[in-house]
Amino acid sequence: MATMNIVLPAMGEGVIEATINKWLVSEGTLVNEEDPLVEVATDKVDSEVPSPSSGTIISIVAVEGSVAKVGDIIAIIDDGLTRSEDEDVKVDLEVKRIRETIAEIKTGRKDEESATKEMKSRTPSGKFISPLVRNISLHEGISYDELDRIDGTGMDGRITRDDIIKILEENNKKREAAAATITPAGEIKAEPLIKSSDEDEIIPMDRVRKLIAEHMVMSKRTSPHVTSFIDADVTRLVNWRNSVKQKYFDLEGQKLTLTPVFIDAAARALHAFPMVNISVDGYNIIKKKNINIGMATALPDGNLIVPVIKNASDKSLTGLSKAVNDLADRARRNKLKPDEITGGTFTITNFGSYNNLSGTPIINQPQAAILGIGAVRKTPAVIETPDGDMIAVRQIVILSLSYDHRVIDGALAGKFLNKIKEILENYTAGLIWGKL
Repeated sequence: MATMNIVLPAMGEGVIEATINKWLVSEGTLVNEEDPLVEVATDKVDSEVPSPSSGTIISIVAVEGSVAKVGDIIAIIDDGLTRSEDEDVKVDLEVKRIRETIAEIKTGRKDEESATKEMKSRTPSGKFISPLVRNISLHEGISYDELDRIDGTGMDGRITRDDIIKILEENNKKREAAAATITPAGEIKAEPLIKSSDEDEIIPMDRVRKLIAEHMVMSKRTSPHVTSFIDADVTRLVNWRNSVKQKYFDLEGQKLTLTPVFIDAAARALHAFPMVNISVDGYNIIKKKNINIGMATALPDGNLIVPVIKNASDKSLTGLSKAVNDLADRARRNKLKPDEITGGTFTITNFGSYNNLSGTPIINQPQAAILGIGAVRKTPAVIETPDGDMIAVRQIVILSLSYDHRVIDGALAGKFLNKIKEILENYTAGLIWGKL
């Protein structure tokens, strides 16, 4: 038998581990090369690990719910290939080691199951407790009296796993809310306890929303945020885009939106003002060589993800347009690779998607700035003509730039925003591009 270890592959910059969410195969399953084997979750994105070879899955090492580091063995496959005697010896030793590890894991499970079985299957009032609920209660230190006070949502009032998880999350929230904190002046300040009534609905955050919440709070704690605003007259840009969008769709089979134009304008402005394309490391400023622009993308479940267009300044408008459409589509279908949401040096978020005029976005750490784009609206505006000033209906967009005031001052932010304005107001096919 010729076996191959399947290891957790590199998952992108800064990602060193992942949670095994769900195995898509079982031991004994025949797979082809590149077939998806397992769904894994990192702190950045959920993705699938493909099979490195065709063959038969002979052992699943990493169990669902466990955390594996990059390079850890997660499964073993019989790939049917012939190897030398030395290679077979190495493989046999590796398999032996893995089997011993599996045996240890199984022994641990048996001990855990034994402890769980010793727990009573019913509360003092007679509510049935399943082995799974007993196991969770054992680990979390939930007493029978606490279980008895839970109104089960299962059949006949049975306590379910979700009931237990809900109780644990509520207890954690109460502990966090009641925790005392010390202010810089040395005063003890108790955080208010948030109370809910029977009419309120308690919705636990999912994993992605928790990560977003932690990242946003961390960003505000890390960077002193300042936001500057500017408006741009994009009438010529909108008219140009309307004149070529059907031709573009006929040639490329996809829509030409304003998003790649905004990304292109930002990339050109970053090239002109590289001290906006930076990160902060203590008292060092890291000026990024590449311009990698992330675009905040809303997901169907209400969460947010930021796929990154690498080397955006090197791409044509056509290349940017295809990248934007592809990444946005795969983001909404949960098909992004971990490497496609890492390495960003600047981010763009579009408030205009929901007809909002503007906003003050939070910096996507470890970046130093983020550009917000409002809705493009027809607005009465004063324009200068050879015959004097006049009022006309123009397409106006408000741009907002939130930046880390530790390293970016108002003058630099203002110049950067004004550069984007200039690019957008003069963005025509003839001036910017010889062709799409």
